[in-house]
Amino acid sequence: MTGLGLALTLVRHGESVGNVAAAQAHASNSEVVDVPARDADVCLSERGIAQARALGSALSAGDGLPVVDSLWCSPYLRAQQTAQICLEEAGVSVPGRIDERLRDRDLGVLDTLTSDGIQRRYPEEAARRRWVGKFYHRPAGGESWADVIGRVRSVMRDISDLESGRHVLVVSHDVVIMSFRYVAELLTEDEVLTIAGDSPLLNASVTHLARDGDGRWHVERYNDATHVERSEAAVTKHPGERHEQPG
Repeated sequence: MTGLGLALTLVRHGESVGNVAAAQAHASNSEVVDVPARDADVCLSERGIAQARALGSALSAGDGLPVVDSLWCSPYLRAQQTAQICLEEAGVSVPGRIDERLRDRDLGVLDTLTSDGIQRRYPEEAARRRWVGKFYHRPAGGESWADVIGRVRSVMRDISDLESGRHVLVVSHDVVIMSFRYVAELLTEDEVLTIAGDSPLLNASVTHLARDGDGRWHVERYNDATHVERSEAAVTKHPGERHEQPG
């Protein structure tokens, strides 16, 4: 069996300017999130940069974060910036790769819309989502949670084959990280959505999975942002789907 002794530190990217814009749109009851670029090119906010540095400082100090052997990262700019800033702050240089399967969920026609915007502009999509449910709803031109889980299964197999016995830093997005937990723990639809709803992933938070000699995955940490709390960077909580941002 491959992948024995493998450990994954899953990091959600730091706060992005898109996160900030979405929260502002929700607070002002706007229909559209005023983002400056396509989702793949949205960069970190100043606070997100500080969060990534806090993560790197914790990694350098060994503050609950084991030494990493390699990096797998989403191609989206906010994730790449988080990884780069973190490793530079830690003074760590490791082999890395960008993998498109770690990208954020594609929302299709719903991208850049708030909940109000979806209801007013695509009422049929809003109704279909209520009927199908969050897990299986695939907006026109976009992906469902189940679609994201499919690509996460694939990337987890590759990581297991290529990184056996190593500690891998994975920098990605909240739905992707929740999908890692879904696959690793054999969760149900209700279980993964309950976890995501009760404890949404914080920006620059750490989730740690380990695969031991029994071949099973174990969650050793989840949604841990202690390193951010101890720094000058503020802790932020922004759900990944732009139309579900809190005020």
